[in-house]
Amino acid sequence: MITSRFKIATFSIALSIAAMGFQGCDSLTKTQKGAGIGAAAGGVLGAIIGKKAGNTAVGAIIGGAVGGTAGGFIGKRMDKQAAEIQNTIPNAEVVREGEGIIVKFDSGILFDFDSANLKAQAKDNVKSLANSINEYPNTEIRVIGHTDNKGTESYNLSLSEKRAAAVKAYAVAQGVPSFRLTTLGKGFSEPIADNATDAGRAANRRVEVVITANDQLKKEAAAQAN
Repeated sequence: MITSRFKIATFSIALSIAAMGFQGCDSLTKTQKGAGIGAAAGGVLGAIIGKKAGNTAVGAIIGGAVGGTAGGFIGKRMDKQAAEIQNTIPNAEVVREGEGIIVKFDSGILFDFDSANLKAQAKDNVKSLANSINEYPNTEIRVIGHTDNKGTESYNLSLSEKRAAAVKAYAVAQGVPSFRLTTLGKGFSEPIADNATDAGRAANRRVEVVITANDQLKKEAAAQAN
C-alpha cells in the first residue's frame, strides 16, 4: 500500500536526520550510535542507510526497537551475532543497524530459476544461520521472500511465499523452534534496485532474514538499563 510505504519512508528519513548528528563521531560503535539515535528519535533506533532492504524488513527493526540504554544493550548482542554470521556465511550480505540484523541472500544462491527447492549449498547456508539462531535464543526471526517483476503479480507473490517457507522449514529441521520464525512473501512489491535492468532484477530476487529481540531479551535489556 502506498500509504504504508510513505509512512515508513517518512519515518526512516526522520530517523536518518537524527543519526546525522552521530555520524561525525568516528569513535562511536554502532551500538553507541544506536543508543544515542534512540534517545534523539523518540526511543526508536536507526534506519537502514541506503536501499539495502525492503520496507518490511526495515519496519520490523524500527517497530521492535526500544531505544535508549536498553537499545544499546540489545545492539551489543546484535553486533556480536552479526559478526559471527558474516564469518560463517560468506555468501550472505549482513546488514547490521539499530537493534536488528538483516541477513540477505540472493535467490540465485538459494534456489534454481523458478524453483522453491533449496539447493545443496543453500542448505549449508541456512544450516549455518540456524546454528546462529539457536545460539541466540532470545530473538524473533522473520523470513521475507522477494522476486523481480517478470511474470504476473500473483505468480511472483506465490513464489516468494514458497521460498520464504522453504527457508523456514529447513531452519526448523535444524532445530530452530517453529514459533520463533514467521514467513512472508512480498512478490515484486518491494524492489531494492531497478527492475528495468538485468542487474537490478537479480538484486531484487532475494530472501531477507530479519533478526530482532523478543520480549524476554527486551526485559533483560530494561533490567540492565536500570
